[in-house]
Amino acid sequence: MWAKFKRSVFINLAPRIIYFFIWIIFLTCKKSFSKTNLTNEPCVVLFWHGRLALMSFAYVHWWENGQNPQRRAKVIISDHKDGEIIARVISFFGIGAIRGSSSKGAVKALAQSFRELKSGTDVIITPDGPRGPYHSVADGAVVIAQKQNAQIQILNYEASKFWQLKSWDKMIIPKPFSEISYTLSPPFSVTGMELEVAREQIKKEMEK
Repeated sequence: MWAKFKRSVFINLAPRIIYFFIWIIFLTCKKSFSKTNLTNEPCVVLFWHGRLALMSFAYVHWWENGQNPQRRAKVIISDHKDGEIIARVISFFGIGAIRGSSSKGAVKALAQSFRELKSGTDVIITPDGPRGPYHSVADGAVVIAQKQNAQIQILNYEASKFWQLKSWDKMIIPKPFSEISYTLSPPFSVTGMELEVAREQIKKEMEK
């Protein structure tokens, strides 16, 4: 029972601490955003898992403060404990979650992703998440884009000064007072491509 209590406290407290921490970093940094806009139609948006730390601010810029403030996106997040913390952190930004991953709840996540795109909601995916390999592209990102004939756009950020964690995703956390450059790529399509060709094309676009 004590273990359950500690876990409950951690699950409820950790997201608030993380939320406060990333806001402090973001407010002290100099930011720039590329002038690319989201496509007019619902799309699949990808970024590497290692850029998760401060990516919620890209949502604020391109969705909440973008050309269509009513537009929404949901992020595919694993059903594991770490995923629950991430889901709670992004909920503070008004970002919804689709729970599931390649190892757990994959069918459920795919089905919900299809429904979200059909209803006009963008679907955001870390194609190498939740456990890697580093900078790999899982089949799910391709399947979702192809089945819904959705275009793909890539999100990224780079920082002039940062901490790099010794985790499988080599997560980048910008340091306070650094410069952060956010980019959104032009849209592209993998419709009609063979699975492996599509994965290679996505990786090529993400590594530009």
